Amino acid sequence: MFVLDFKRYDSAMGMITRIPAAAINLKTRRLTWLIPLVLIVAVIAGGEIRTASTKPVTSRHGMVVAAEPLATAVGLQVLRDGGTAIDAAVATAFAMAVTYPQAGNLGGGGFIVFRPAAGSSVAYDFRETAPAASSPSMFLVDGVYDGDRHHNSHIAVGVPGTVAGLYLAWSDHGQLPWQRLVAPALGLARNGFVVSHDLAASLAAVLPQMAPYEASLQ
Repeated sequence: MFVLDFKRYDSAMGMITRIPAAAINLKTRRLTWLIPLVLIVAVIAGGEIRTASTKPVTSRHGMVVAAEPLATAVGLQVLRDGGTAIDAAVATAFAMAVTYPQAGNLGGGGFIVFRPAAGSSVAYDFRETAPAASSPSMFLVDGVYDGDRHHNSHIAVGVPGTVAGLYLAWSDHGQLPWQRLVAPALGLARNGFVVSHDLAASLAAVLPQMAPYEASLQ
């Protein structure tokens, strides 16, 4: 049993909601299906980046695990520079917003479960929310549901919580300056990077949906 202190960023109201701590019992479950995932594992002890394998990877000092190698390297460097786990997570997340946009990133939301070396574990919930002015009829046109309005119009967009959630976690548990954590992502965006096969395929797949919007194609 352990205690989680929940914090939620309400992006619609622009405020932090603290949910009372709750005791949670963890039960081990046997996995009957194994889903192969391609992850990048960076181990700070040896300063190396490895792809996933069936052999466990361990480290005495820390590691960064992400789905994209450039962002993984960014997080690893943060740990080398004396940053905390939250610092590394923030820097990796911002870098992935540039190098792995198919994950959603800045336009969406997420969760962080942080377990410090001492003290209670903390869970951050910063999933995107519906706009404050939303209503049950917002996707109706003349009383009839409109799929295009629901999925392709400006009112279909939720209020993102990613940046506010990352900032809250950093405010509580970060150590390096915020500008230091955002700088690698800015560099990748301004200077460019080699586009992977997966990213190229992902961009090509959404081109038909982006075609009606000139700004999206630029």
